[in-house]
Amino acid sequence: MPSIAGTYQHYKNENIDEYFSVVGVPYMGRKMMGLSSPQMVISVDGDQMTIKTASMMRKTEYTFKLGEEYEEQMPNTIIKSVTKIQNDNEVITDSVIPDSGEKCGRQYLFTDDECVITLTHDKAKVPAKRYFKRVTS
Repeated sequence: MPSIAGTYQHYKNENIDEYFSVVGVPYMGRKMMGLSSPQMVISVDGDQMTIKTASMMRKTEYTFKLGEEYEEQMPNTIIKSVTKIQNDNEVITDSVIPDSGEKCGRQYLFTDDECVITLTHDKAKVPAKRYFKRVTS
């Protein structure tokens, strides 16, 4: 069973530009995010999880209690999210954009070698994927 906690380095994307375009990210922001290679650090302490992401453009850190609603500050809005662990190797975040009611989400799937994040949004016909290689456990 792979561990969720660890340090991960981004190495590739699938459909990321199309996804960001459909959800309204401006051209320059899409290009910069598509070219970024962030490092992600995930820690789990009981029912509390912290996800830190850092790139040259942006740093984020969210600490939350699994199964409870929390707010995430996105570049142009705040979304309300709930995160849970499923099947011991999968983290699911379901989110709602309060202003529009649109739903979006992230599925983190962990193996011994990597984490693949699948991004979904009501407006996106095809999900995007971000791939991260495990650096440490």
